Amino acid sequence: MATNPQSQEKGWGLYIKNKTKPVREDINMAVKVRIPTPLRKITGGADEVTANGADVAAVIEDLEANHPGLKERICEDNGSLRKFVNLYLNDEDIRFKEDLKTTLSDGDELSIIPAIAGGK
Repeated sequence: MATNPQSQEKGWGLYIKNKTKPVREDINMAVKVRIPTPLRKITGGADEVTANGADVAAVIEDLEANHPGLKERICEDNGSLRKFVNLYLNDEDIRFKEDLKTTLSDGDELSIIPAIAGGK
């Protein structure tokens, strides 16, 4: 296995000779996470935080490590996303992508959107 300097610069990890694409090996991407008003007391009032992870599930774990209590507000005990919480990655609902396994790129934006219900 050889290291490809170009792929290292772009954060792709190891490059295996004779392969056309670099191989990702649990690389953490820095993403911006938008926090809704009801959860801002957990983030010290911040409406935006940075988190790291290769996929959405890893970002949630990173958020929990840095802002304890956040995960239980957006995830069920089994780790799945609560039904009344939507996560949007760059304006796309992750439920229509790969859900919590949706992979991330540096600079992505993840928005936590609580569902709103009511009315007549």
